[in-house]
Amino acid sequence: MALEALKASLADSPVVRRGDYDYLVHPITDGIPSIDPVILREITDAMAEIGNFDCDLITTIEALGIPLATCLSLKTGKPFNIVRKKMYGLPGEVSVTQVTGYSRSALFINGLKAGDRVVVVDDVVSTGGTLWALVEALKSMQVKIVDILVVLEKTDKKAEIERKIGMPIKTLVKVDVVNGKVVVL
Repeated sequence: MALEALKASLADSPVVRRGDYDYLVHPITDGIPSIDPVILREITDAMAEIGNFDCDLITTIEALGIPLATCLSLKTGKPFNIVRKKMYGLPGEVSVTQVTGYSRSALFINGLKAGDRVVVVDDVVSTGGTLWALVEALKSMQVKIVDILVVLEKTDKKAEIERKIGMPIKTLVKVDVVNGKVVVL
């Protein structure tokens, strides 16, 4: 699991300041400039290798988890579910408030029910706000989280986030922003 194309692409990623938060802009986390299929394949192959897909569904968060979940769905044969950023008002819809290092917003869960077994897939974990909110909501719905797979770990608080959510987070590459530049650790 070398992930050489992903690691090389991170070195050129711009960093923008959002308040006190260094936001890294990369195709996998933002879709900018474009998502290279070589990198996408490399990531999803690695996720398929380390993930436990003994589940009913792959669950991801709109929007940048969608390409990851799509590829993993095709690779594993598991359907996927998208936690959306807009309300539909469907029966059983669950609203979640996410707080990140730079924003606060609502997420809406539809199509999951008690007893479902899911693998959560996301592009980046940084503050853990989005992941924590989703995990808490899924637990309250009695949805069983089989595994959590994330491409980039941009935090020194992973152990703290794992304690807070009560389970491990499998990440592919750890990064940091040093002097305005992305560094692969």
